[in-house]
Amino acid sequence: MAALSNCLSALVCLCSEICARILGSVCMRRGYHLWLAAVVSVTPFLQELSNPRSIFSNSNNFFNVKFVHCSCGWTFLLLSGFVLLVSLVPTGRPLLSLKHLSRLGVSTAVCQGIPYLFKLLEDLTGACHQPMPPGTLLLHRLETRQSCQAEGHQWHGYHVSPQTFTLTLCSLCLAEELAVFGRYLRRGYPAGTSLRLVFLLNASLLMLYNLLLICTALYAPNYTQTVIGAAIGTLCWHLTYRGWFRTITYSPGPPGSGMFPRLAGARNKLG
Repeated sequence: MAALSNCLSALVCLCSEICARILGSVCMRRGYHLWLAAVVSVTPFLQELSNPRSIFSNSNNFFNVKFVHCSCGWTFLLLSGFVLLVSLVPTGRPLLSLKHLSRLGVSTAVCQGIPYLFKLLEDLTGACHQPMPPGTLLLHRLETRQSCQAEGHQWHGYHVSPQTFTLTLCSLCLAEELAVFGRYLRRGYPAGTSLRLVFLLNASLLMLYNLLLICTALYAPNYTQTVIGAAIGTLCWHLTYRGWFRTITYSPGPPGSGMFPRLAGARNKLG
């Protein structure tokens, strides 16, 4: 049993080292958002190669219900544990950890709040339709979504995909936060098996989001709705992580801020 435990620990250590190097690489930090943009932009053109009987062709499939619709919650749950550990261990400052956790609170609020704006846009631009072969009948007397759906009709408005928005935003937030682990390891801070497992769980979640984003874009009914959803997710990430968190003094700060004082001191000496 001891030998097996040592082998598993060594495997966890190896996998976490590889993932940390990949997520902390320059190519990943500078080009990951371009990869997501390419996925959302190109994948829908491959719909002819997709299998219409696939589980992902049904919008109510297991992965959509359990992961895509709850992606904000999963991201906050797993990522908060990782951020708490990597910020508290090297500094021993609970207030600094709370500051970094507040960054996740902002991201989660954006992730959950923007889809409500999408729904509001659909309400304002929509109209009630009654399915009647060979088309639909426009019902002007029913002016709200609630009254329309209460009578069994369909409300058609401008719909922006909340699935591609949340998957894109959560993927970018995960990649941004997990990139810190490479610096953490290089500084020689304690990295036990439990911390490495938490890191690998987050990395696995990031990989899953990439796969789900590909499937969502592949089976999306409308190309522009998918692309706009991903574009808004990228914009929210850029305004927060690349804008507010980095440039504004009174903000939660970027990932890793205040966690590596020795590295900051070395830079000052070099300057």
